[in-house]
Amino acid sequence: MVAALMTLACLSGCATVTPVSGKFPDISPMAAQTGHYQGQEVRWGGTLIDTHPETQQTCFTVLGEPLSSDGRPRSARGKAHIGRFIACAPGFYDPMLYRAGREITFIGRVERVVHHQVGQFDYAYPELAASTVYLWPIEPPRPRVDEQVFMGSGFGFGYYPGWWFGPGWGYWPGWRY
Repeated sequence: MVAALMTLACLSGCATVTPVSGKFPDISPMAAQTGHYQGQEVRWGGTLIDTHPETQQTCFTVLGEPLSSDGRPRSARGKAHIGRFIACAPGFYDPMLYRAGREITFIGRVERVVHHQVGQFDYAYPELAASTVYLWPIEPPRPRVDEQVFMGSGFGFGYYPGWWFGPGWGYWPGWRY
């Protein structure tokens, strides 16, 4: 009993907590386009579209995606996006590191709604004043594993009463049915 509790205590210390975990209101960037959620603190994330450093801050254009419980975007590659948004954080963030296609999560306050062109369309972007910026590490691609199920040992011994009855060994002399 004591060993089980010690193991549980040791393993619970191995859990990684990201700086973007926690409870936040369920407000999507698409819902914030109306301007009704100004001043509200939210946690949004998704796939980076563009990184634009300015003199005092860096602004990120993001395709918002639903987040998992730890705050990581559940990338659906555009199938389940929840709207675009702009997040601005103080300081310089290198566009070579924060490049298009990377997963990112922000915690911040909804400031306002700004309009920018997406092609010929005038899109309303909710702008987030980000207090926390978390760039998720790139996950290596998982190798494809083909699972095959084999029955028996491959030598024909699997369903005979003993190894000496296998078809590869023949039958004992004098064996009769």
